[in-house]
Amino acid sequence: MFTAAKGAGGAVRQLAVRQQQNVRTALVGARAASTWANVPQGPPDAILGITEAFKKDSHPKKINLGVGAYRDDAGKPYVLPSVRTAEQKVVDARLDKEYAGITGVPSFVSSAIKLAYADSLDPSRVSATQSISGTGALRIGGAFLQRFYPGVKTVYIPNPSWANHTAVFSDSGLKVEKYRYYNKETIGLDFEGMVEDIKNMPKGSIVLLHACAHNPTGVDPTQEQWRAISDAVKEGGHFPFFDMAYQGFASGDTDRDAFALRHFIKEGHNPCLAQSFAKNMGLYGERVGAFSIVTASPEEAARVASQVKILVRPLYSNPPVHGARVASAILGDAQLNAQWLAEVKAMADRIIDMRKLLKLNLERLGSRRDWSHITSQIGMFAYTGLGPEQMELLAKEHSVYATKDGRISVAGITTGNVQRLAEAIHAVTG
Repeated sequence: MFTAAKGAGGAVRQLAVRQQQNVRTALVGARAASTWANVPQGPPDAILGITEAFKKDSHPKKINLGVGAYRDDAGKPYVLPSVRTAEQKVVDARLDKEYAGITGVPSFVSSAIKLAYADSLDPSRVSATQSISGTGALRIGGAFLQRFYPGVKTVYIPNPSWANHTAVFSDSGLKVEKYRYYNKETIGLDFEGMVEDIKNMPKGSIVLLHACAHNPTGVDPTQEQWRAISDAVKEGGHFPFFDMAYQGFASGDTDRDAFALRHFIKEGHNPCLAQSFAKNMGLYGERVGAFSIVTASPEEAARVASQVKILVRPLYSNPPVHGARVASAILGDAQLNAQWLAEVKAMADRIIDMRKLLKLNLERLGSRRDWSHITSQIGMFAYTGLGPEQMELLAKEHSVYATKDGRISVAGITTGNVQRLAEAIHAVTG
């Protein structure tokens, strides 16, 4: 009986061991299967989706108007001759590859400040750092405001605005709201709505403003309207945050494109600024940008700079040097700078010419629509006024690709495809 009981007990123990092993196996399997089980599938990037659809299209005369990068009249990527020369100059200098420091290449930072602010203020009042292009500048600004801004931690962006603005500021810990900007009925600026919304914001809010070439609409306030916007911001005690991604690239004149920023400073505002050199120097992949804050004094600027460094250090430690050296070589050399200014004007002029040609071709086709907004808008992008269904027809029936909100990249229009584009738009608009 003892033997039987012992045998039975052994069987029970073996069963218990097997059950424990099964539980452990199940737990390990569950952990392996469920660690990321709750991660949702993110939505596809709209622009990348357009590019993929364009690549798959076999039409010999397909047109891609989704990419936000300059193209020459042959539809090819364009490297500015001044950039080629400056880059060779940097290579020939045989510089080392040491870290630039937290705030980047000093000569680039000082040149970026001069380009943006000119003589509108004492540069010793400006705290600035090199950034990972304009997006990085916005992210640094968002983080700084979230940590130190004493007013309302809400940033108001135009409706619509660049798609990444919401994500950048939200991830910085700021609340994001919108103010009226674009009027669908007029395909232009909702100036009255914009000013009214600014006046109705909680006192001390942060207002994000596109300095020029508003993305995605291409609709900019006039200088007189900018003056009124400045007054409304001042009246509300709001803090202006300028995003200037297209200085020089909008009108072909770097001073004209910086009017809003410099006027705000003249009126006593101390804004912060995100600059990008992706578009106006074609340094897309080099990720060259700058973030700056206008302060009340050199002493205040020094304190702000110390905190910006503390923010940048855990984000990416310090920025890359090559693109900043190229930009610095252009901005710091009188001859190269003059060449660059001529080239950026030529790029801006080509885009302005394409706007005129598109409008002209639509009118020649007998379109009954008013297409004056195509030429009154400015910069790389244009809001056509076409709806999602019409944009879908453009892609499916005419192999013309752009975002569903009717935005087109004018840089994708050439003298070789503008007539076909006009015919496609005319076909879907009647």
